Amino acid sequence: MTEHHLAVTRTARYYQLGELSATTRRIWFVCHGYGQLAAYFSRHFAFLTEADPHTVIISPEGLSRFYLSGNGGRVGASWMTRDDRLHEIDDHIGFLNQLAEQVLAACLTEVHITVLGFSQGTATVSRWLTRAPFRPDHLVLWAGGFPEDLDAVAATRLLQGIHLTLVVGTEDEYISAAKITEQQAQLQQLGAFPRLLTFSGKHELNRAVLEALQQVPEPE
Repeated sequence: MTEHHLAVTRTARYYQLGELSATTRRIWFVCHGYGQLAAYFSRHFAFLTEADPHTVIISPEGLSRFYLSGNGGRVGASWMTRDDRLHEIDDHIGFLNQLAEQVLAACLTEVHITVLGFSQGTATVSRWLTRAPFRPDHLVLWAGGFPEDLDAVAATRLLQGIHLTLVVGTEDEYISAAKITEQQAQLQQLGAFPRLLTFSGKHELNRAVLEALQQVPEPE
């Protein structure tokens, strides 16, 4: 038995909060974690667009969906698993690049871009951005890590000259203080010196922190 692969066209899903136009000043690309759906994940960011009509949130959804329990009920999505992972990575990078090209074409070139990955989404956005046609102004890795298997040259090129923020809840059941220290050391070896934000909470988003992230200054 031999394994083969065939590239096919499929329909990807994403959600948008706010209206894209030449007056858009801030774009957030936000990638959910394992077992989440973009429709629900994006709701955490709705207050940003409500407060500022020049801000737009783009929330893509992982290409693989599954039932969270048994044969029915709630559905979640995943960016990848360990099975056939390289092709899954290529597929979602292709999806995200096509999406970004479409979104950014509707904006002025000086639009401020924040890319946020939550949990499994942190590895997704990190891999994506090393092969993306643009560089974000601000990269947020929330409750997850920067992939250790990324090419060091590509990773260093990505991390130079951008705001980098790590966010983690003080009661996060998946990330210990030791893990955070390891993550900071890894990033420093790549020439990055991230800001670390913590909040009282678990493996979850936090509105107060999102408000603080919105205040990262735009480049002059």
